[in-house]
Parts: sequence; structure tokens; C-alpha cells
Amino acid sequence: MLRIGIDLGGTKMEVIALGSGGDALLRERTATPQGNYPATIAAVAGLVAMAERKVMFLRGCAKDGTQADATGATVGIGIPGAESRASGLVKNANSTCLIGKPLKRDLELALGREVRIANDANCFALSEAVDGAGAGASVVFGVILGTGVGGGIVIDGKVLSGANAIAGEWGHNPMPGEHHKDVCYCGRKGCIELYLSGPGLAADHRRVTGVDASAIRIVECAATGDAQCEATLQRYEARLARALAQVINILDPDVIVLGGGLSNIDRLYENVPRLLGEHVFSDRVATRLLKHRHGDSSGVRGAAWLWN
Repeated sequence: MLRIGIDLGGTKMEVIALGSGGDALLRERTATPQGNYPATIAAVAGLVAMAERKVMFLRGCAKDGTQADATGATVGIGIPGAESRASGLVKNANSTCLIGKPLKRDLELALGREVRIANDANCFALSEAVDGAGAGASVVFGVILGTGVGGGIVIDGKVLSGANAIAGEWGHNPMPGEHHKDVCYCGRKGCIELYLSGPGLAADHRRVTGVDASAIRIVECAATGDAQCEATLQRYEARLARALAQVINILDPDVIVLGGGLSNIDRLYENVPRLLGEHVFSDRVATRLLKHRHGDSSGVRGAAWLWN
């Protein structure tokens, strides 16, 4: 069974073709048409057709001399938003040309087959649950710590979407233990995203020290003994522990897998678990905090695994 996955991002689209065992037969990227919905539909259809053609070529001829068939592959799409349960239209997308559009219907018409669509954070969580860092775990919470903060839930290998298609969207809950002043782009005050995203980390450092520095620079300077950068990272770790403890208290996952740019801060996996016990309603915390296995491939792999 050939599974094709597409990560439909705001600036780039990525396609992957997975064989029956999860081996990647093809992976390519292209630019996303900016602000042009019809062109986006056409580009996705073109990526699927290209992937099928290339896989057929790579597989060569079947034993009877006919071309090995890759057409009719399953197609899963990860999007920076969600499909409304009420209307079937896209909502909560930072690629604004998708908002209010019947993306699933239009893609199915263009491709002539059923398409499965999920939020990109859900796709990340699914990839890491199927054959990534959370493989074998019953309940996996996948976390994106990047330009924004998102999350996805996978239970027994299946994405939990929820009645409102927002399961796992922890980034737009209030950060516990903070006095909220700042307003998030979503219109709410004190969202977790304001504190735990890359821009949020940089903003906290600037607010306390008056110094402009990127998240990467803060991590680098902390490693060389810079006291202010070290204090910034300690505040970040304490907040991440409080925010994840809320998830553990409600969902009680076996594994939490971190993805996104900030997930590459190795010290998080040692320091944050030590802090969780202060906030988790249990005598011990058995939930494992793990780094992603598939890196920036997880989203597109998870899209393909929507047909798992």
C-alpha cells in the first residue's frame, strides 16, 4: 500500500511517499502559492501526481512486464488549521487563504479519491506515535514548540480530533502561574504560546534584561555561562513544566514528544521532568518526556500515516 502525505505549510509544501513498511520512497519540497486558493489546490494535485509518477519509475516494471502501478495511493494532508465539524470548512489557519474554504471537498474533486485532512500538530503526534519516539505507547501527546505552540493527541495509533476538532490545542490556554497582561493574536490574554514559543522566549528575555536576542542565541550564551541567559532558560523550563503538568493531570499520557525548533534544546529533557512533580497530582510522574525521532519530517510522515 502506497501512502502519500503532504505537509501544506504557509510558505512551503512537502510531499512524502511511504511504502507499506513506512520506508520513505520519495520526499520533495516546493513553494506554496501565496494567498491563492485555486493555485494551492492545483499545486497539491500536482505534487500527488508527481509522486505517483516517480514512485512508478523507481519501482520499475512489474514481473509481467507492465509498469508497476502507484496510482490510487492514499493521500493525507496536514494543514496549519482544522476542518470545522459544523461546516466542513477550514478554520484556525495561519494560511489565511484556506480559511472558510471546503479544502477536503476541493482536493477530493481534484484528485478523484478520498483525502484525509488533519492539523499539522496532529500529524506530528501521529508520526511520532506510529514509528517515532512514542512508538508502542498507548497515549501520546505531541508538542510543537516553534514560532507557535501546538499539540496533538494520539490514542492507540489514532488521532483524537475531538468534538470541536481542537483536541490538543493547549497553546491557547492561559499559562498557569502568571499574571497575564499580553494579548495573543487569537485575542486571548496570557496564552501558553506567548511564553513557550520561540518569539515568546525572546520576548521574555527582552522584558527582563532589556537585551534583544534570538532563542538560539539565548541557548548558546547560557551554555557559555551567561547568567542572564541561564535565568531566562530556567524561567522557560519552569513554565514548560507547569504547562505540561496541566496536560498530564487531564490526559495522563504515557509519552510527551517535543517537536519544533525549541525541542532541540537538549537540557529540557533533563530539567523539565525534575520540575513536573511539583505540579502533577500524583505520587510520582511516569510520563516520559522525549525528543522527536523524525525531526522536520514528522509532519509530512504523519499526514501519510492518517491512513494507518
